[in-house]
Amino acid sequence: MKSVKTDYHVHPDYSIDASPVQIRDYCQKALELSLAEICFTTHIELDPVRREKDNFVIMNGKKISVLHPAWLDSYFEEISRVQKEFKHTNLKIKAGLEIGYCPGCEKDIEKIVNNYPFDFILGAIHCLNHIAISSMKESPSYFKNKNLTALRTDYFTILYEAVTTGFFDSIAHIDLYRRYGLKYYGPEILTVHRGAIEPIFREMARRKMGLEVNTSSRRRGLKEFHPSKEILSLAAESGIEIYTVGSDAHSLDELGEHIEEALALLKTLNLRNHVFSRRQATPCQDCSIKASNSIQATQCLQLTDSRQQNQSGGQ
Repeated sequence: MKSVKTDYHVHPDYSIDASPVQIRDYCQKALELSLAEICFTTHIELDPVRREKDNFVIMNGKKISVLHPAWLDSYFEEISRVQKEFKHTNLKIKAGLEIGYCPGCEKDIEKIVNNYPFDFILGAIHCLNHIAISSMKESPSYFKNKNLTALRTDYFTILYEAVTTGFFDSIAHIDLYRRYGLKYYGPEILTVHRGAIEPIFREMARRKMGLEVNTSSRRRGLKEFHPSKEILSLAAESGIEIYTVGSDAHSLDELGEHIEEALALLKTLNLRNHVFSRRQATPCQDCSIKASNSIQATQCLQLTDSRQQNQSGGQ
């Protein structure tokens, strides 16, 4: 028995920090990896203070503002073409975004997510005090000047604000501060969430919001995924039922990385991986992919198709 493999955090060439790999190339690789679903989550930032650094995507090899509708039209047209091309395979292809939240950008987020037929919207905290703590280059200018108490206050305050906007279907790499913060704060950063994250999780559970298990921590030398097993257990105890898994791939070789291990981690905690269609979550089913059980496997791999058709007439 094997879990259905999905990758719900993939950055195609529209993301400014991604390799120039097109959507079709990722889909072909997903087939080779026996992924059942792949969701593209082009990365957008909307912090006006960082407008000249971040607030772009790449379209046809050129930078374009994240607020310009041309790139979104192109994005959906390209995904639609690939969905048609791969229609007769078992691979399901979904359209999503990863939005780096900052206070004050709510109107811009609303304009984007409400005007296009996204399947899935990931929310993330990448910046504190307009500094990218997700960046190896930038993060020292935050971590060197803030103690752990200040980090705790800054991060969890903005995370709670992000959750209460209601814009997001799932929260990505929720303990991202570990990525580069561990070097500056030591092992104390591994417990900084205690007492701060539980009320946020309860709010997420109330809103039926999901939590991502992000495997990118491994390629940066961390022992655990984002989130750590302790934080994942707290999420479950707080009533969160929806979980997604993602490699946070920015290049073709990163697609699907450690996904099977992430699924196994969910299973040990009796938690279920989910997929999304038009912002609605559906739990994955465990099924055999052996030929002797091919009917069951096909049903499992196509678990979102009938739901999608019922809701929107298909894509």
